Amino acid sequence: MAHDTHAAWDFPDMFDYDGFFDDQLQQLHREQRYRRFRILKRGDRQFPHALYLGPGRAPQDVVVWCSNDYLGMSQSPVLNDAARAALSRYGTGAGGTRNISGSHDLIVELESELAHLHRKSAALVFSSGYVANDTTLATLGRALPGCVFYSDANNHASMIEGIRRSGARCEVFTHNDSDSLQRLLARGDPTKPKIVAFESLYSMDGDIAPIAALVAVARLHGAMTYVDETHAVGVHGPEGAGLVAKAGLLSQVDILQGGLGKAYGGVGGFITGNAVTVDFLRSDAPGFIFTTALPPAVVAAALASVRHLRHSDRERIRLFTLTAELKTALTGAGLPLLDNPSQILPLIIGDAALCEKLAERLIDRHGIYLQPINYPTVAKGSERFRITPTALHTDRMAEQLLSALASEVQRRHDVRAA
Repeated sequence: MAHDTHAAWDFPDMFDYDGFFDDQLQQLHREQRYRRFRILKRGDRQFPHALYLGPGRAPQDVVVWCSNDYLGMSQSPVLNDAARAALSRYGTGAGGTRNISGSHDLIVELESELAHLHRKSAALVFSSGYVANDTTLATLGRALPGCVFYSDANNHASMIEGIRRSGARCEVFTHNDSDSLQRLLARGDPTKPKIVAFESLYSMDGDIAPIAALVAVARLHGAMTYVDETHAVGVHGPEGAGLVAKAGLLSQVDILQGGLGKAYGGVGGFITGNAVTVDFLRSDAPGFIFTTALPPAVVAAALASVRHLRHSDRERIRLFTLTAELKTALTGAGLPLLDNPSQILPLIIGDAALCEKLAERLIDRHGIYLQPINYPTVAKGSERFRITPTALHTDRMAEQLLSALASEVQRRHDVRAA
């Protein structure tokens, strides 16, 4: 005889998953932490122009002023032709992880090029800069017995997460402060393996680390050095090798990390270092071993970009020239710009809701696209626009940006009340 088990049993109330996540979303809204993704339609050879596809409105032409494509390489025929040729020759995907079938010749060639660029004996390419940081630091900290990390207070989330996942102890030194690092290292156990991790160029404030001082302190205490150059490679240093190279310290830094998705105009991340360290990571890092290799067309574009920027200063000169002119103009207009020596121009608004309102007004009234940067990416009260000139922005575009910001940001008290 069949039994109706649902009628016979008194089921307890089940967990309300949808209700829980809806409450969490509402909390994000209340805290001004909800992330809104504005959709852009980009066209080949059209950047920094794009179409803004806002909800319930016709597509609008905008000029993008917050891209990490610093040198405009994503639009370069050098990269596009290389990618098309590789797509025609190899097809789309890599076909597997690196240790199974994904170690195609182009990715090996790219690693060789990157190692040579940084005067290192080996390099390893990852699916993104985030994965490169997270995986490398987690693997090193887990493997080294009793390892202690010394991490800059402003390090990127990918570095923080990698250190956390390693299970190793972490000491945080004051941002860009070699004296703070010295004090922490001096009170540590000299017999323990140590890793000093910092960025050469910080993407939110655009400030540059005192690389020589930090490296000197680390070496004095026998610590490995790990430097994230994601926002520096391609843009700074001889052949675009980064700020460590510009400081003449390539031989003194153990591991350099960089990104292929910013100045190089593609996607991916990498590390460079000595052969034995890189070989260990290649053989032991889960985030590398168990992920599909980058497709040949993507790698071909990255390789073409690295090679081009090793021999061309044209893009860098244009970027530096425009950045200097725009920085002078914005500061002269009394706009609240953070002072720094890099290509990143942080414009401090200091209020998350106001940042969102200003972003919409800049689009609606001026065709200017700037994405608000709010907590937790930056501290509460330091919400901002992160203005990033590129080699493809024109003087006319810069004039329009200055006029729009002078009009809207200077009237921010009226905008807040609107």
